[in-house]
Amino acid sequence: MSTGSALRLPGLVLQTRQPLRLGAWSAAFAATLLGGCVGPFASQPADYGHRASRNQLHVVQGLTLSPTPQSAPVTDVKPETARKALAPPLTENDTLEITIEQVRAWTLTNNLDLKVSLYDPSIAQQSVSEEEARYEATIFSDLRVSQLDQPTASELAGSAIESISLNSGVRIPMRTGGEVTVSLPVNRTKTNNQFTTLNPAFTADLEVSVSQPLLRNAGRRANTHFIRIAALQRDIADARTKLQIVQTLATAERAYWLLYAVRRELEVRQQQYELAVAQLERAHRRVRAGIDPEIEVTRAQEGIAQRLEAIIISENSVLQQQRDLKRIMRQPGLEMQTDVMLIPASKPDPVAFDLHPDKLVHVAFDTRMELLELELQLAVDNSTIDYNRNQALPKLDLTGMYRRNGLGSGLSLALDTLRGQRFEDWIFTLNAEAPIGNQAAESRLRTSMLQRLQRIATKEGRQQTIEQEVLNAIDAINADWRRILAARQSSILAGRTLQGEERQFDVGARTSTEVLDAAARLADAQSSEIRAVTDYQNAQIDLAVATGTLLGASKVDWTPIDLPRNRSDAPRIESDSEYGG
Repeated sequence: MSTGSALRLPGLVLQTRQPLRLGAWSAAFAATLLGGCVGPFASQPADYGHRASRNQLHVVQGLTLSPTPQSAPVTDVKPETARKALAPPLTENDTLEITIEQVRAWTLTNNLDLKVSLYDPSIAQQSVSEEEARYEATIFSDLRVSQLDQPTASELAGSAIESISLNSGVRIPMRTGGEVTVSLPVNRTKTNNQFTTLNPAFTADLEVSVSQPLLRNAGRRANTHFIRIAALQRDIADARTKLQIVQTLATAERAYWLLYAVRRELEVRQQQYELAVAQLERAHRRVRAGIDPEIEVTRAQEGIAQRLEAIIISENSVLQQQRDLKRIMRQPGLEMQTDVMLIPASKPDPVAFDLHPDKLVHVAFDTRMELLELELQLAVDNSTIDYNRNQALPKLDLTGMYRRNGLGSGLSLALDTLRGQRFEDWIFTLNAEAPIGNQAAESRLRTSMLQRLQRIATKEGRQQTIEQEVLNAIDAINADWRRILAARQSSILAGRTLQGEERQFDVGARTSTEVLDAAARLADAQSSEIRAVTDYQNAQIDLAVATGTLLGASKVDWTPIDLPRNRSDAPRIESDSEYGG
């Protein structure tokens, strides 16, 4: 480069007035890295990855709703027009009858929460494999080439030395904490020393070394600690996944019975509407006959309007509850936005149960995954205590090495010397190390002990909670059974009362308001019976969840999701015939 030229580099312009030598080029390159936008120390947008825009993060958009043209207000409550204008019947949509077994099967197959949980055991298994890989043998090879030219103070030493060293071997870790290394270092050395006998000189050695800790990090239990922890964590992931399956199935069954309840409630409200229409017709007949005043018609119309509002509320409850069930099942063709109406085909058949609290509590202690998880955590704590106790020991390592030496003017001659077993070395090394005070290791040991004691207290508290859940579920089943009997008797008597009030109205002894009040009491009694039956079903589900089981004699066998080997591989959850496979 001529004097006075300009050197242009990305992000930097250097003016030079004399030829740049190697040192100047190095300084220019360093300045470029430090000051240029492409340097390793300067930040770039790509360093932060894909980022959301400020509008996405900081601006809250408004929601504008477009009003629909308002239809003419309903000023009359004629039976043939009012119901159609205010509450279109749900029966106009497509319907699908579903059983509780179908709900369970579809939930097991399609539920997103379950799919997320089924990955956890496979992820935990990879941690086990990663820890096991600590004891895989390692093949190593080191190549070093050096050329030295140094002044010497004696003619007996060479100033120029060329060296090529190759060291290859295998390193085998042992689960006792030691390590075995077998290597074959080969070296070629050439020098300008005129007194050197072999120039170039080749060396070939066979080295076998064994190192073994005697105190800290000694023994299989201390060295397999992390494998043991990973395996226990994998079992904990399995327990949590099983718990998720039980809870998700229980949620699906509760949603099914709640849908059954709101649909039955809708039928009651529709029945009340029909009773109100019949009462209006009776009032019209008596008013036209001049028996009752016009106010009876108005009272009957008021009753129809009240029943219409109840129908609207019930229909909305049906839509919301079946949407919740569709979300849980996630069955193709039954997405939440579909208009298919779900009709529960499985009907409740409440019967009295002979429940034994002590037996059920013991079953819960044996099968609840929360307690199993705590037991596994206690095993983790025990292993951690043993490991930390080992880490508090002084370090004392013994290393032994056997080396057979080979030397020659060529590689083949060096190997011949090596095979001759004429030159052998035995080296033993004992290394000791102990911290003064050892406070850090002692603190870790005490921490692990305290955590185990804390976990034991947590287990006792969890057992009390589970026992309370089981007893509460038993009490709920017994109470709901009595509620069913009482509500059914109340419904029968309310129906008889309504019939009596209607006969009294026909003879002029009752008003439309009194008849409609009797019909409302019948509806309340029927609704109470529906709620009692539904609560009885849900109480059985709660008892199954409290004991960590499923209702009935069925069982579910699940398999974790792993990376698919081909496109045909899919997650698998198997169950017996009651759950639909």
